Amino acid sequence: MLHPFGLRTLTGMAVIATVVLATWLLHPDVEAAMIVLVGGIAAVLVAAGTGEAQAEAAPRPVPARDDRPPVNIDELLEAIIEPVLIVADGRVAHANHPARALLGGHIMGEDVRLAIRHPAAAERLTNRNPVPGPPINLVGLGTLDQRWEMRLTNMSDGRRVVHLIDQTGSYAAERMRVDFVANASHELRTPLASILGFVETLSDDKAGGDAEVRGRFLKVMFDEARRMQRLVEDLISLSRIEAEKYRVPASEVDLAALVEEVHAELADTLDRRGEDLIAEIDGNVPHVFGDRAQLSQVIHNLIGNAMKYGRPGTPVVTHLRRDQTGMIRLAVADEGDGVAPEHLPRLTERFYRVDAGRSRALGGTGLGLAIVKHIIERHRGRLDISSTLGKGTTASVLLPAAPPTGVGREAVLSKSHATVTEGRGSG
Repeated sequence: MLHPFGLRTLTGMAVIATVVLATWLLHPDVEAAMIVLVGGIAAVLVAAGTGEAQAEAAPRPVPARDDRPPVNIDELLEAIIEPVLIVADGRVAHANHPARALLGGHIMGEDVRLAIRHPAAAERLTNRNPVPGPPINLVGLGTLDQRWEMRLTNMSDGRRVVHLIDQTGSYAAERMRVDFVANASHELRTPLASILGFVETLSDDKAGGDAEVRGRFLKVMFDEARRMQRLVEDLISLSRIEAEKYRVPASEVDLAALVEEVHAELADTLDRRGEDLIAEIDGNVPHVFGDRAQLSQVIHNLIGNAMKYGRPGTPVVTHLRRDQTGMIRLAVADEGDGVAPEHLPRLTERFYRVDAGRSRALGGTGLGLAIVKHIIERHRGRLDISSTLGKGTTASVLLPAAPPTGVGREAVLSKSHATVTEGRGSG
């Protein structure tokens, strides 16, 4: 639509009027002034009409339109695998499935302080400070052993986003690290204190002059030093095994020959207890892929545990055969006091003992089965341990058999399970 008296048109007329007035003042001729005025106005109107017609004909920009539907907040939250809530006016306006599973389906519309029942969380949730504070650690949500971290973010419309992050795994790993350092320090400090005490006693002229006392003290010092040596060796061994965890062994090992070799070695060092060792090996047991030194360590540790915790004079039997799954099963059975079921899930933990005093008296470091567990994991095998109180314990190791010639090692290892079932306590 044309607008003949637009801003530009009026401006043009004002300019023409000024020119006409100046012309009349210079030459007071009314006819000439009228001609100039009429011609100027006509020229301005024609120019204005042409410009506006062009503007009308030119394509006008079309405002951008977004035909996509608005984002559905509930669908967005459901795509997040960790518990997330959106709080409006202090109440839970939205919560994804993980949040409802953790806190309960009733939290929708509920005061967020009742949904997350924790003093530190309640204080932060009621604080309207636009600058969010550091994360808050929560204990008691879900199960008693779970640890959560709460993060709070303020939105521009006044709503708040509550994000809960499960830190249970990190907490457990840190606790294991702290426990390991504390236990290792204790295990080293105890024999060291004993050695230093006897050295100080021997330095006294009276004790040092008695040959019998000196011999008894020196024996205690020697035993404690050997205990420290075994512990250090086990710690180094465990560290080395963990460093090689993802390097699958590539050499073939004749497990039957290795069992006989370990039996012969232990029979020579255990005096009369060596007579209790029995080996039952099936014929034609296939080889396994493995690290020969580490597998020898597994056999030594399993038989050593059975000898220590089995009753004197009772047999310690090592079975080696191929089971119905096609894997090679190595089992060591004793006839000892057995282990209560509640201890079985934890007994491959480092330094865990059912009877700490008895274990130390028998020379155990508390790392034997932890080492076995890590070696078997590296070999993509499985450790199973069963026990009956009053009857004894059987520790079984399952290893994938080496394939026939022409079959790839990876094809066999891919069929084996790398899970380890927690079992009997270490020695």
